[in-house]
Amino acid sequence: MRAERAADPAPERGTGGGAPKPAASKPPVSKSPVSKPVGPAAPAPAAPAAAAGRAAAESGAAKSRRFPSITRDTARPEGGGRAAPGDAPAPARQWPMLAVLTATAAGLLSTAMGHPRVGCLLIGIALIAAAVLRRILPSVGMLAVRSRFTDMVTYGLLGVAITLLALVMEPKPLLNIPFLESAVRFTVR
Repeated sequence: MRAERAADPAPERGTGGGAPKPAASKPPVSKSPVSKPVGPAAPAPAAPAAAAGRAAAESGAAKSRRFPSITRDTARPEGGGRAAPGDAPAPARQWPMLAVLTATAAGLLSTAMGHPRVGCLLIGIALIAAAVLRRILPSVGMLAVRSRFTDMVTYGLLGVAITLLALVMEPKPLLNIPFLESAVRFTVR
C-alpha cells in the first residue's frame, strides 16, 4: 500500500468556480514507499507548517498568534533615547553614562592608589547618582538598561551597599554598626 495522493484538479467546495487551489497551501505529496500514520494524532512536520504560515501571511489571511521564529528588533528601554539632540557629538549625547563612568573610574583609580575608602565612596556615590539621573531625566542614553523602576532600584541598592561598606571599612570605621562586629566574629570564628 502506498500513501500517495493524486493531485485533485476538481474545484474546492464553496468557491463557486473552477479556480484552482493555490500551490502554497497544498500539503506536500509524499513519494516514499514508507507509510506514515494519518489522522488527528499524527504530528505535523515543522517545515510545511512554517511554509503554510508564511503563505497565509502573504495572502493577507488571519495572522498566526505564535511568536516569530526570528526576532527582528528589540524594544528600547524606557527613557533609552538620546540625552542630547541628535546633531550633538556622540559624547554629548551620552553625558549621563559618561559622568557615571568617569566617577567610577576615579573611584577605581583612588582604590588602586591606596585609598580604598575614598575609592569605594566615589563608586557608591556614582551609582546613587546614576539612580537619581535615571529618575529625573526623561532620556539618559545608554544608562537605561531595563525599565526605569528596575534601573533605579538596581543602581540605588548597589550604590547604598557600596557606600555603607566604605563607611564601615577598617581601620577606624566612620560608621559603627553594633551588631556588625558580632556578626563578623560569629561567621569568621
